[in-house]
Amino acid sequence: MIGDWIDIGALAEIPLRGARTVPVVGGEEIAIFRTGDNAVFALVNRCPHKQGPLSQGIVHGHSVTCPLHNWKIALATGEAQGEDKGCTPTIPVKVDAGRVLIARMALLTTALAA
Repeated sequence: MIGDWIDIGALAEIPLRGARTVPVVGGEEIAIFRTGDNAVFALVNRCPHKQGPLSQGIVHGHSVTCPLHNWKIALATGEAQGEDKGCTPTIPVKVDAGRVLIARMALLTTALAA
């Protein structure tokens, strides 16, 4: 059902190995990541360590490194890698006909949790 997903733009608008942010009225900003192999992931835009803006980090493989303290976060799970512990909430995301869609219910939940 298309009403379950929100179109946030074209995949081409997100640079390879980069990110784009989506504001959430009354909630936490979401970061949409595009990896070098064109996989797309969405996380709440804050590191579990010191709430650094993950969208400004370096995307490598299927991970992003926080720009504040170099924590490496798995894009698929939001889990901190290595010896670091913590998790950033993930948001269901998919690509359909070159458009990036995020789950409406996850967006609402993110807004309610803030």
